[in-house]
Amino acid sequence: MPTFDIVSEVDVHEFTNAIDQANRIIGTRFDFKGVDASFERKEFTVTIFAESDYQIRQMEDMLRTALVKCKIDPQAMNLGKVETAGKQVKKLVTLQNGLESDVCKKIVKIIKESKMKVQSQIQGDKVRVTGKKRDDLQQAMALLREQELDQPLQFNNFRD
Repeated sequence: MPTFDIVSEVDVHEFTNAIDQANRIIGTRFDFKGVDASFERKEFTVTIFAESDYQIRQMEDMLRTALVKCKIDPQAMNLGKVETAGKQVKKLVTLQNGLESDVCKKIVKIIKESKMKVQSQIQGDKVRVTGKKRDDLQQAMALLREQELDQPLQFNNFRD
């Protein structure tokens, strides 16, 4: 029976590349010359350091651009509050990795309400969808792509 999994994952290697790319952009931009600004990554969290709120906002855009270039959906970003420490300002940005339980429940509800000939079940931080025909599964994928779930979705582990 054909199946696939619905997940929300961030590739760690691509995420590291995006942070490195954003740090390189800071080094080459004219308006950041002589400014103490940087991105620091720890697992799925990035700390943005700068000297002012304006620079933090500029750096958020740089990070977003770098994530898009590395094929990571910027919807996965959760922006924290700006914290002031001395003359430096910092902001935490966390990337969502894995589906939250309420998002999983919402996905299952959407699939059930559509009356498609597929079954869905929550398995930890992913949702497995099973159906008799490959076409039914592709319709389910199309349905979920149209939805606004505030979290990027990937469809993997497709088995025929």
